[in-house]
Amino acid sequence: MSRPHPLRTVSATLCGAMHRLHNILWAALIPLAALFLFAGAGRPAGSAKAYRVYVGSYTTKTSSKGIYQFQFDPATGKMSALELAGESQDPSWVIVHPSGRYLYAANEHGKDSSISAFSIAAKSGKLTLLNRLPALGEDPCHLGFDHTGKFLLTANYTSGNAAVFPVLADGKVGEHTALVRNEGAPGPNHERQEGPHAHWIGASERNRFVYVADLGLDKVLVYKFDGAQGTLTPAAGAATAKPGTGPRHVVVSGDGRFMYVLGELDSTVTVFSLDQEIFRPVETVPMLPRGFSGRNDAAEIALHPSGKFLYASNRGHDSIAVYAVDAGKGTLALVADVPTGGKEPRHFAIDPTGRFLLVENQFSDTIVEFRINPASGKPTPTGETLAVPSPVCLSFLPLD
Repeated sequence: MSRPHPLRTVSATLCGAMHRLHNILWAALIPLAALFLFAGAGRPAGSAKAYRVYVGSYTTKTSSKGIYQFQFDPATGKMSALELAGESQDPSWVIVHPSGRYLYAANEHGKDSSISAFSIAAKSGKLTLLNRLPALGEDPCHLGFDHTGKFLLTANYTSGNAAVFPVLADGKVGEHTALVRNEGAPGPNHERQEGPHAHWIGASERNRFVYVADLGLDKVLVYKFDGAQGTLTPAAGAATAKPGTGPRHVVVSGDGRFMYVLGELDSTVTVFSLDQEIFRPVETVPMLPRGFSGRNDAAEIALHPSGKFLYASNRGHDSIAVYAVDAGKGTLALVADVPTGGKEPRHFAIDPTGRFLLVENQFSDTIVEFRINPASGKPTPTGETLAVPSPVCLSFLPLD
């Protein structure tokens, strides 16, 4: 049996070491590349000097024509005059692609619902329709991206299913790669929980899973996500809320340790901790003050970019509930209930710098601006208000 030449042995060892080093560096660069992609052209999302803001709205039985835009100055909070960005039927959710070149809309229109892809004109911000595909379900109400920006995730409310569409090189949406219907026992509210109702969808911190909040099933379901193929497979570990909660929207802490679930039907926020890929309930806190007995439907939930505060909106009480977040335990302590200055705050958004909170009051046709106190987290109205027909969603695009 012949022995290998010493120089060949050294060469092979060095080659093997270099190959392993290459793999380690490449594995480290992939998530970094995805992070820079999501920040928009390699820049942190909160560092832009100005933002273009797109507003989705309901067009049926309103004066709205679709998707509007305005410019926002994060230093002063100044909002420019509103203008139409692109006509679209009932764009109930709009989302800007991480590249900043495209915008996608969920056209919520019953059995004729669709997903629309638009290109964004760099200078004017005007939208040009690239293509439109059937939503593969009724009434899409939320969109999200996986953490590479290669796939668009869709939650269809009335049909209780979720779909995944690839984002093609030219910005169009391609034929779906996944379509799943949520399964489980419905909740006790016979009027609203007669079956599954997908209301929110998002990818996990490491892009391994996709979460779907289902109002009808009182669960946030977990699907294993194949980031190469864009497929979904049912997985264990769902976050199960109390019967009658009606999970509507979800926000996950920056480190992925805690999930905050807004209950539309019982006006609560439920905190879950992630323990070995299983979500375990920590606490449930009310969103309404004691003694309030009127109609209320909880709507939106968001974490401040600092992670120190959580915000949730009430439709009926027409307020924003503000909580301080315990970073170690994930628990919440009420800071304030702040009136939104209008009716039916279906959605609100915190600007990427964390200085301002913009509330869309759907039935008042207004966007009302609040300045956030960095110490307490409490929002205070600035006096800035923008008239928008039936606003129900907004999305920020950083400008150079």
